[in-house]
Amino acid sequence: MNDRIFVTGLALHAYHGVMPHEAKVGQSFALDLAADIDLTEAGHSDKVADTVSYDLIVKAAAEAFCARPYRLVEAAAGAVADALLRQFPRIRSVRVTVHKPHAPIAATFRDVGVEIFRSRHD
Repeated sequence: MNDRIFVTGLALHAYHGVMPHEAKVGQSFALDLAADIDLTEAGHSDKVADTVSYDLIVKAAAEAFCARPYRLVEAAAGAVADALLRQFPRIRSVRVTVHKPHAPIAATFRDVGVEIFRSRHD
């Protein structure tokens, strides 16, 4: 199966980080979500009941990501993956990428973040 639902560049403000100011003022993050799901039935029926709607994926991801502050974006990404797998039984696996464009690094960089993959078989 190669079917996938994806959301790219979901902008969220959250309070993740190990530095005190990150927990106090927060910062913007961007999430990319890719959910592996069999879309055969939805493709034939043309009914939203046979898939997982984008808006529900976004809502679940945003709630999980912003529910509490995490020191590590690895933990925040894991919370998103766990929530998507828990809430949507049709999703077989999920890839969550968290971009942290304002990471407190003494360097010039284009992007920094983490990418995790979770499946029901883990």
